[in-house]
Amino acid sequence: MRKCPAWIVVSAFLCLSLSACGTQGDTIKVGTISPNTGAMMVYGQSMTRAYKMAVDEINAAGGVLGKQLELVIKDDKMEPTETVNCFNSLVADGVELILGSVSSGCTAAITDKANEERVLLLSPASTADSITSADDYVFRICYADSFQGAVAAQYAKESGYNRVGVLYCAADTYSKGLYDAFARACLALDIDIVAARSVADITTSQDYTNQWADLAATGVEYVFAPFYYYTVGPYLVPQARQVGYSGVIMGGDGFDGANALQYQTGDLAAYNGVMFVNHYYEGDSSPETQMFVTQYEQRYGFIPDAFTALAYDAVYVLADAISRAGTADAEAVRDALSAPNHQYKCITGDFTFDSTGTPRKGAVIVEYGHNPYAQSGQNQVETRLRTRVILQTDNQSR
Repeated sequence: MRKCPAWIVVSAFLCLSLSACGTQGDTIKVGTISPNTGAMMVYGQSMTRAYKMAVDEINAAGGVLGKQLELVIKDDKMEPTETVNCFNSLVADGVELILGSVSSGCTAAITDKANEERVLLLSPASTADSITSADDYVFRICYADSFQGAVAAQYAKESGYNRVGVLYCAADTYSKGLYDAFARACLALDIDIVAARSVADITTSQDYTNQWADLAATGVEYVFAPFYYYTVGPYLVPQARQVGYSGVIMGGDGFDGANALQYQTGDLAAYNGVMFVNHYYEGDSSPETQMFVTQYEQRYGFIPDAFTALAYDAVYVLADAISRAGTADAEAVRDALSAPNHQYKCITGDFTFDSTGTPRKGAVIVEYGHNPYAQSGQNQVETRLRTRVILQTDNQSR
């Protein structure tokens, strides 16, 4: 995946007037909504750091249309009601351009409001198919669940797993949506879902041993389990191994973040065979990806996960649209984003938007692997040890 770095692309698309060479008093306000506290704060905080880094780079290069970007940051705590409150607060402050939120359930709470208020909403990471629809004000940087569910099923087929299991949360938009997408793809690929087990709540469930025991008893060697990192580390993976399930555990992009491993207190070899569909791979050898990773790590001290990269890309995509629109008016920016076949060159892959506002882009399968050669006292889990681009698609299947 060769990509042009956004900090190089910026010089090509930011329309700077002569007066933009100096600092301008005028600003373009960009609202952000993310879970900076609460269950998904690792994602929210990393994305907020990425927003700030991208804005600083753009402003240092002269801004957009001779104006500086100004972030207005809101915390929704991964609670849909709070997402609505954040949205209303931003609109009341006159903000017409909003980045957010993270989880599909939270973003889904404000998509109708964005259209009613004619406010541009660009979500970096909400993957539920229903998030975007044709001719409205809602776009995203990530692919949709129907795509990553199909990628997970395609990997199972290519790897010879024709009898699989599923563990998911029936009440969660993200988890249920990914289960549905995976099930449709399995049907098309003649893969038999031998058993599907569910839990009632994705944020509070902590005991999965009964579900894993049931799945292990069926003899399946591949289980699709679309959960978030805060469940994967302390509960999902350790409990699967404790009850005797030793096969592949496949997740969606919610598995991303080695932060999940900080909760792991059992045998680190449990992560052998744990993998997930993802938007990018920070170990990609392209100079652009490595420059992004290096600069983020130097600035913040963290390796950027895919959600960080998606947030970073979102700022540059928005800046590009404002520049092409010639104004920060939400309707004009929406029309610029809707322009057919406009190519975006981003860290998470080059793409164009489809007619609904979802990117046509590819994905990677990322696998955790235990490193038996790690020195004593060092992190004994090498994350993203092996990767593979499973499927490049125009994403028309959604």
